[in-house]
Amino acid sequence: FFSSRRKMNLKSERRGIHVDQSELLCKKGCGYYGNPAWQGFCSKCWREEYHKARQKQIQEDWELAERLQREEEEAYASSQSTQGAQSLTFSKFEEKKTNEKTRKVTTVKKFFTASSRAGAKKEIQEAKAPSPSIHRQASIETDRVSKEFIEFIRTYQKPGQDIYKQCKLFLDTMSHKRDLSIEEQSECAQDFYQNVADRLQTRWKVPPEKVEKAMDEVEKYIMTRQYKYVFCPETTDDEKKDLAVQKRIRALHWVTPQMLCVPVSEEIPEVSDMVVKAITDIIEMDSKRVPRDKLACITKCSKHIFNAIKITKNEPASADDFLPTLIYIVLKGNPPRLQSNIQYITRFCNPSRLMTGEDGYYFTNLCCAVAFIEKLDAQSLNLSQEDFDRFMTGQTSPKKQESDSFSPDVCLGVKQMCKSLDLLSQLNERQERIVTEAKKLEKDLIDWTDGITKEVEDIVEKYPLEIKPKSQALAAIDSENVENDKLPPPLQPQVYAG
Repeated sequence: FFSSRRKMNLKSERRGIHVDQSELLCKKGCGYYGNPAWQGFCSKCWREEYHKARQKQIQEDWELAERLQREEEEAYASSQSTQGAQSLTFSKFEEKKTNEKTRKVTTVKKFFTASSRAGAKKEIQEAKAPSPSIHRQASIETDRVSKEFIEFIRTYQKPGQDIYKQCKLFLDTMSHKRDLSIEEQSECAQDFYQNVADRLQTRWKVPPEKVEKAMDEVEKYIMTRQYKYVFCPETTDDEKKDLAVQKRIRALHWVTPQMLCVPVSEEIPEVSDMVVKAITDIIEMDSKRVPRDKLACITKCSKHIFNAIKITKNEPASADDFLPTLIYIVLKGNPPRLQSNIQYITRFCNPSRLMTGEDGYYFTNLCCAVAFIEKLDAQSLNLSQEDFDRFMTGQTSPKKQESDSFSPDVCLGVKQMCKSLDLLSQLNERQERIVTEAKKLEKDLIDWTDGITKEVEDIVEKYPLEIKPKSQALAAIDSENVENDKLPPPLQPQVYAG
């Protein structure tokens, strides 16, 4: 009954998981991939919207400060009895309020805007002073990445020197911005990426392909050094979200591939290996420091999924097949710190990688898969609410429904025997299928052999072989030459010493 109900509702079940490809794109219509962390915008459009909201907030705070100042000035002026005392006191009050307003507005601007160039220079100068945090013992990986980065920028000569200088200035500046929110630090990193790329293209006239390669190395260098400060910081709720997603996935351990309409058969050894590799890749993402390396793990996982689907269906996989399978892989693997990794990539990856290309496509699908898991309900799996609640609370499991049909007083040996008989029955069915296919193959071979034999016979009959009599032997070309004895002797090879 359960199987027939699933077949009848296959379309509705697919509708619950299907995500239109247009939904993966930026909702502003620019053609780039959007992201749930950016409220459906791409990186470029999100920054534009973010700047508009920030400027609006600054303007509102400015107007509020001016209005409060006018009200307090009017109230203070009306309460004074003497004009002289009022004038003197009001001047002091006005000076005090002006200073207070300037301080408030400056604080608001500092919160909503990036540091000015003068402020940055001051911070860089202060960063040159000895500091335990800057002179801390670098890890082996950090040293290795630094050496690789220096070797890389040497190939760029003068542009490389400029890149290295900009990276050092950025790292020194960021060391004095630890108190900023993670969103502001992300904004600084995104501005830095954009400035370096523009500088290479406009000032140094570096070709686009070399700019992209240089930006990958820049991201690797600065994010390896910044990783411990900006990955899952204590000022955010990333860790709380990680625990919530892990708990949610553990509660959904009972979800089967059939419920998600996953077109993958793990009974095929090669497909099973692909599933294991996909799970390994998505788990390995947490061990990487660089956003680009984390994206590479997601891409490798996705390619293994496509290969598993292709082997199972014996045809190329579609987007409708990929997303349910990715959801299944995430549920089965339960990757550690999943939300933290997604947020880290969103905040500090080179935005061009998330907006276009296969990395951006696979990352957007992963975000959709996580969002689906968080909102998964009975309707999404085509289950009744009662069954869904029972599965979620652990009262029963779809995989144990047959064994639950036994009465409580049945001994364990009988249950095991029934399971073994059921397994033998399945093996017998598989054996019968193999024998049937083998007989079919044998018949096909015999028919093919008979067909070839008949074709050869027809050709021989149509074009019979005629054996002609042996022709008379040809005489020597100079047999009629009576002056053979006057011919010169054949040339003899000459041997030269040395």
